[in-house]
Amino acid sequence: MTERYLQYLASVRRYSARTLELYREVLDEFMAHAGDAPLSPAAVRNYEVWLLDTKGESPRTVNMHLSVLSGYCKYLMKNGLLEANPVKLVSRPKSESRLPVFYRKEAMDAYFSQTQNYVDTEDLGMKERYEARLRRLIVSILYNTGIRRSELVGLTLGSVDSARGVLRVRGKGDKMREIPLIPALCQEISLYLHSVETMVGGERTAADPLLVTLKGEKLYPVYVDRAVKKELAGIVPGKKSPHVLRHTLATELLDDGTDLNSIKELLGHSSLAATQVYTHNSIEKLRQVYNTAHPRAKTGEDYGNQD
Repeated sequence: MTERYLQYLASVRRYSARTLELYREVLDEFMAHAGDAPLSPAAVRNYEVWLLDTKGESPRTVNMHLSVLSGYCKYLMKNGLLEANPVKLVSRPKSESRLPVFYRKEAMDAYFSQTQNYVDTEDLGMKERYEARLRRLIVSILYNTGIRRSELVGLTLGSVDSARGVLRVRGKGDKMREIPLIPALCQEISLYLHSVETMVGGERTAADPLLVTLKGEKLYPVYVDRAVKKELAGIVPGKKSPHVLRHTLATELLDDGTDLNSIKELLGHSSLAATQVYTHNSIEKLRQVYNTAHPRAKTGEDYGNQD
């Protein structure tokens, strides 16, 4: 039954290959641990304890496993194979909430300033110039639109509406949304497509991938990860990943006063709760400003002690 569930996630829910692999690993591990035991709260609880105590998994990882199992149980219920969801009867371990990591605007400005020559220069060889422009465009699209890595890989030539200045993105659950494109990004995409015609050649249709390797092949997740790491190395501190670029845009928009609902629609979140996590970053920034600027915070006086 797990195979049918995974096929459903692939064909109907359109989950990425990486997510499907993760789901398969969790379900296979649970089935191996449960053995012949029925899918019950006791089996789920035993699995949770085993993950925590024997494997030493973090509460965050255990909660991910339980979420996968819960989704599987809902599928079984939908198909009349299970009366109730046993995962809902099991208490989940508490995990510390982590604030989204993001890059400072100054660091990203420095990156685009330093790599402007990718766009303008003719000094590089054709192959090097193409690959440099592709890497920069990957970073530019992720940073300026906030789309997910899987969404970037899925972009086609038809995704770009230059006349209207929007990017059509197919997100989770096969949902479509439109994201505004700033003029500079439109221009960079146009320049890149010219490079594709020069280096790759061949007739391309609206259904063909927007971003392709030097061999004309569709990008893959690892290629995107490597491009981001290579481009941001030595410029931004900490983890360098497509998702941090997504967090960065959301944080900047919130700091600039954009309302949460607009950010939710831009990022393609299914609920406002997923977007609200970015408010914590803004609160921390406000706290820093307060501690630096407020007279009482600067003097460090204890106004509660009136001896």
